[in-house]
Amino acid sequence: MNETLRHALIRARLHPVDVAARLAVDPKTVTRWIAGRTPHPRHRLAVADLLDLDEGELWPADSRSRRGSNLGEIQAVYPHRWVVPAEVWRAFFQAAQHEIGILVYSGLFLAEDAGLLRILTQRARAGVRVRMLLGDPESPAVAARGAEEGVGPDVMAARIRNALALFRPLQEVEGIEVRLHRTVLYNSIYRADDELLINLHAYGTRAPDAPVIYLTRSETDSTAATYLDSFESVWTSTELRAHRT
Repeated sequence: MNETLRHALIRARLHPVDVAARLAVDPKTVTRWIAGRTPHPRHRLAVADLLDLDEGELWPADSRSRRGSNLGEIQAVYPHRWVVPAEVWRAFFQAAQHEIGILVYSGLFLAEDAGLLRILTQRARAGVRVRMLLGDPESPAVAARGAEEGVGPDVMAARIRNALALFRPLQEVEGIEVRLHRTVLYNSIYRADDELLINLHAYGTRAPDAPVIYLTRSETDSTAATYLDSFESVWTSTELRAHRT
């Protein structure tokens, strides 16, 4: 039992359902945190901010472990994309205040999540800039990726077209822009302000089975900045191609 967290919630007159609503997670998840389970790094920070406490006060052992390991920008590493809980994806984008960026080939798993589509719409209407880059289904890079994953170029292109159809309502929302790219992707990039989820690509491995790294940009380290620059380069390439055609 995390008694510190339990008493902090009592003092703040907050119930698990209140915390769950603020963080866009299931109330049962909050109950597990009170019972002693350590939350995801992003949720630890969110709970600490909600209670106006330092994260180390609520989870001192984990805080010491992270300081000692010198992880820097790396907040978490998931062995597979499918391991990342749906509530993490939703809380990740829900917390964005300025910028959301998505760079993928299809992103079909996001397009099929109606709750996440609502979050993207809500954030855009709240003034958050949302930029989405999907692979051009006619591009050689998409065909090559389909062959590498062992599903074939037609399947990969079909996934993109399905995702585009599901994302179509978002394109009617002011503040959301969807573009197609013809870039060879070494990673899929998901951005919420200064935080990123990076889905690594590995030859012969489908994206859901590949690892995901959770990064937070800092002033001293440059890992996150590298991926942010990569996103901007692909975005710019779509503008340059549009000017040439």
